[in-house]
Amino acid sequence: MTVDLFLALFTYAFVGTMTPGPNNLMLMASGANFGFRRTIPHMLGVGLGFSFMVFLVAIGLAQIFETFPLLNRILQVVSIGYLLWLAWKIAHAGAPGESGKAGQPLTFLQAAGFQWVNPKAWAMALGAATLYMAQYDLIGALWLAGTYVLVSCISTTSWTVVGLQIRRVLTNPRRLKIFNWTMAGLLVLSLTPVIL
Repeated sequence: MTVDLFLALFTYAFVGTMTPGPNNLMLMASGANFGFRRTIPHMLGVGLGFSFMVFLVAIGLAQIFETFPLLNRILQVVSIGYLLWLAWKIAHAGAPGESGKAGQPLTFLQAAGFQWVNPKAWAMALGAATLYMAQYDLIGALWLAGTYVLVSCISTTSWTVVGLQIRRVLTNPRRLKIFNWTMAGLLVLSLTPVIL
């Protein structure tokens, strides 16, 4: 991969991972509700899980969806259902340290698994594989995935820190409830392109 191509890929990946979407909204909410340390498995799950997904798409997984379009429709329905469930969980999260109601942050495996039903993740993975790989080869797929590991470190940390900073304002239960419902609403709103 040439330097110019890598810089273009890095910019594409950076912009895609830094813009609001389901992962970033959930990381911000997790940072606000559970703190940085408890959100680390979630952060790693997003970064490594998405990068692994990009790798598989880049070596040809996308061709399965072209061959079997019904799989794409099934994935959309499952994605919508799962995101609505996550939005409900965020809306009903309790105050940090509140026993029982506060719940738990996503684990590494839950966050990594979420990538497979995240509409934005699919769009980014397919876009990156289409735009930055001349052919489906192992080296190109590794470059693609490695770039996403790098930018995901920046993105997941940034959004979690934003949530952590917002946490200072959310000491009032009413403000926390408004924040959680807003995050849940934005997560549902992020489904608009999928539904339309």
